[in-house]
This record gives sequence, structure tokens and C-alpha cells, in this order.
Amino acid sequence: MKTGRRLKVVDLIRQRLETAFSPSVLVVEDQSERHKGHAGWREGGETHFSVEIAAAAFVGLSRIDRHRAVHDALSPEPLDRIHALSLKVSDG
Repeated sequence: MKTGRRLKVVDLIRQRLETAFSPSVLVVEDQSERHKGHAGWREGGETHFSVEIAAAAFVGLSRIDRHRAVHDALSPEPLDRIHALSLKVSDG
């Protein structure tokens, strides 16, 4: 059911990653204010994020495959709404 209101990017990231991976650790931080005045920053923030995630789904995957899996879970939205995403991905 659509309400016409978009979720905050941080909430959308959490929701997508929890659904895709059932992580044992999930920390999502909006770091936009640290990048104020830099490329990609815009008024209101929600442009630069850091994600730390650990999940059993990443067991046996290379670092690149783990990052691809996270990007796939976040595509197309919210990835199309942000400028930068820092990832720390580990298994379970």
C-alpha cells in the first residue's frame, strides 16, 4: 500500500538488507554531514552512507561477490538516491 511518502534512505537501506540477508549485524550510518561541500552532497543529506553487515549468506563468497550481493539488494533504489556507499561485509 503506497502512502505517497518515501522512506528515508537509511530506513530503506536497513529494510532491504534485513529482507535480503537476515543479518546478525547491521549498522547503517548516514555520513552525509561529513561530506558537506564535497561532490555529490546535497542539502538535506542522505547522500553518503556507511554500512557494516554480517550474515551467513556471505559465507564462501569473495569480497567482491559480497559487495555485489549488497549492491543487488539495494538496486535500483536506494542506490539511485545516494552518492557514496562504504561497505564492510563479513560472514555470520
